[in-house]
Amino acid sequence: MANIKSAKKRVIVNETKAMRNKSIKSKVKTVVKAVETAVAKKDAEAAKAALKTAIVEINKAGSKGIYHKNTVSRKISRLSKAVNNIA
Repeated sequence: MANIKSAKKRVIVNETKAMRNKSIKSKVKTVVKAVETAVAKKDAEAAKAALKTAIVEINKAGSKGIYHKNTVSRKISRLSKAVNNIA
């Protein structure tokens, strides 16, 4: 366990950030799963609606520094491609 005051603070701050990051990553996974489910059912309208929300959530995660910009682009690209293939 940390003895120095600044080290104790770092532990607390890191835990707080980890919880925030975990929450946002979980939200992204949920919206991505919704898109993939709609694509699997070949429901174009639901897939497009889910894709819009997924893009927003993925971009938010990227802007907060949780995902690298290339990871954000890759995720969006793959989801868009899947949705476009069923249309």
